[in-house]
Amino acid sequence: MVEGVFRKNIKGLIFACLGVLVVVILILNPIACVPAGHVGVKVLFGKVYPTVLTEGMHVINPLLSIKRLSVRTQEYTMSIAPGEGRLKGDDSLTALTQEGLTVKVDLTVWYRLNPERAPEVYQTIGENYDAIILRPAVRTVARDSIALYEAKDIYSEKRGEATLKLQEGLVKAIGARGIEIEKVLIRNVDLPPQLAKAIEDKLAAEQQAQTMKFVLQKEEQEAQRKKIEAKGIANAQSVIADSLTSQYLQWYYINTMKALVAAPNNTTVILPFDQKIIPLLPIKGK
Repeated sequence: MVEGVFRKNIKGLIFACLGVLVVVILILNPIACVPAGHVGVKVLFGKVYPTVLTEGMHVINPLLSIKRLSVRTQEYTMSIAPGEGRLKGDDSLTALTQEGLTVKVDLTVWYRLNPERAPEVYQTIGENYDAIILRPAVRTVARDSIALYEAKDIYSEKRGEATLKLQEGLVKAIGARGIEIEKVLIRNVDLPPQLAKAIEDKLAAEQQAQTMKFVLQKEEQEAQRKKIEAKGIANAQSVIADSLTSQYLQWYYINTMKALVAAPNNTTVILPFDQKIIPLLPIKGK
C-alpha cells in the first residue's frame, strides 16, 4: 500500500515537472522563426553577433533578441508625382546640367541588403539604412552624374549612358556598406518648357530628315532597277532582231500556214508569191 502511494506521488511529481517545464518554455520562448526573404540578426545584452539566422525555425538562447531584416529587392523612388516617392509631395531630384540649366529628374533605385553583412549594417547604421545611407548617396551621386551632360543629352540619346554612370557611382558609394545596388532607372527628365520644345522640334526635324533620306534611297534603288530592266529588254530585243533571218521566218510562216489548214474552221489565206512559190516576206537587211 505504501509502495502504491509512493508510485502515485512519483507520477504526480513527474507531471508537475513537465508542466513547469512547458510553462518555462512558453515564457522564455527559445524558438525563433525567420520569415522568407529575411535574416535574423542576433543581439544579446546589446552585443550584435556576426552570424545570422536564415529562413525557417531555430532553437535559440531564450535571452537572445532577434532583429528580422529583409534581404529582398526593394525600391526607392524619388518622383515629382505625389504618392510615388518615399516622401509626400514633390520628391523629384533637382540638379544642374553641364550648361547650368536646372532639371528635375524622377528616378528609382532597386537595392537589397547583403545577407552576410546584415549584422554589420544593423550595428553601424540601423534598420532604416535606406533613409540614412541610400537617399543621401542617391542625391549626391545623381547630381554629380547629371552635371557631366547637357540637358538635351539626358533628355534623349545619352540617358542610358547617364543612368549607367549613376549606377556605377552608387555602387562605389554604398557598396562597401553592405547595401547592394541592382539597377538604377531614370524615369523622367523635366526640362524648362522652352528647351523641351526646342529639343522636340529638333528631334522631329531629324526624324523627318531620316524619313526623306529613306525615301530618296528607295527612289534611287527603283531608278536603278528600271535602268537594269530597260537594259535587259534592249539586249533581248537585239538578240531577237539578230535571229530574224529570212530562212527562219519562211520556216515559221510555213508552220503557221500548216496550223491554219489543220484548224477546224479552215480559212482561205491569199498571199503574194514569187516564181519559186515562196511567200514574199520583205526582211530589212536580210
